[in-house]
Amino acid sequence: MDKAIGYDGFFDMLRPQLGERAFRLASSALAMALPRGGVSLVASCSGLSRPTIYSGMRELGGAAPSDPDRQRRAGGGRKALEAGDATLESDLRGLVSAHQRGDPESPLIWTSKSLRRLAAELNGSGHSVGPVTVGRLLEKMGFTLQSNKKSHEGAGSPDRDAQFAHIAGTARTFIEMGQPVVSVDAKKKELVGNFRNNGREYRPGGEPEKVEVYDFVNENGRATPYGIYDVAANEGFVNVGTSHDTAEFAVDSIRRWWIEMGRPRYPRAHSLLITADGGGSNGSRNRLWKTALQRFSDEAGLNVCVCHFPPGTSKWNKIEHRMFSVISMNWRGRPLTSVEVIVSLIAATSTTAGLRIKAAKSDKTYACGEKVPDEELQRLRILKADVHPEWNYALRPRKL
Repeated sequence: MDKAIGYDGFFDMLRPQLGERAFRLASSALAMALPRGGVSLVASCSGLSRPTIYSGMRELGGAAPSDPDRQRRAGGGRKALEAGDATLESDLRGLVSAHQRGDPESPLIWTSKSLRRLAAELNGSGHSVGPVTVGRLLEKMGFTLQSNKKSHEGAGSPDRDAQFAHIAGTARTFIEMGQPVVSVDAKKKELVGNFRNNGREYRPGGEPEKVEVYDFVNENGRATPYGIYDVAANEGFVNVGTSHDTAEFAVDSIRRWWIEMGRPRYPRAHSLLITADGGGSNGSRNRLWKTALQRFSDEAGLNVCVCHFPPGTSKWNKIEHRMFSVISMNWRGRPLTSVEVIVSLIAATSTTAGLRIKAAKSDKTYACGEKVPDEELQRLRILKADVHPEWNYALRPRKL
């Protein structure tokens, strides 16, 4: 058998069994043991460069590396690709950011684009990068690959992404100008009484909270918490009503937030941005919602701007995952025996991120089915946006 072929096989068998440093040292030791020309032979058969073999020989001769636990000296090896390509990471983030999806409560962001497709698009824009490097960069930037999760609530709008971008841009502009931005919604109706509440809390062993077996016999009715979440201040207000969840109730809740929390925090405000779902008491097609907002605008002297989320996307409304989810965790496993208990539990809710919530009870009665005539609708001082005017509009104060 040819000697060179034997050495090739030797190194092929040795490489998978050793780490980079051990393989370098073993190859260098063999080169030292061979007669003249050993370095060239080992370099040819092992794939190591001559300088690498000489470096290993010096290490074997007593020139120990600064950190014995390292495979190579600090700063050794090929530099990361992004070190020589200043725009690689920013261009990759730009590609992914336009197609982001994910759970808003998760600290991770993730993408549905494949690594090969991202690498192809980067290469097409002048970079030289492979799928493995793209994957490493995405992990470095906080992205992770995830499986499907049920979150779609219905038929999606083809302009969903454009509306999301419009809401985000409008909210950013308001916050930069020092104007309030609130996310509003009604939490699900809660049974009032000694009934089972989902979740668990710590109690003495063998002493669970005893509640009614049947919840269809309910003399105390239901409570509807309507929430207003101040996006910039990370503060919330919840108006707990015991009547019907109507547009009048929704706007009264916003009015109450403005008087108790909004106006003191924003004394110079001239405008208010409200982000809301597209249906329910604050729905985009709800006539009473618009007329009640007009009356609030007249009273407060505010330009009330509204941006609705597209159908099937209510879970992305910030109040859902920044306030309502925290409230649900705070009262898990506790029977909501009275409206006062509900108000107390909501008001006691806080987070390490600084969320604070104020809660109050509403005793006002609201009637269902109130009709708004066309004449009253025509008296609204409403300005509709060019982008989806049915979702984006503003109500300006009328002179009283």
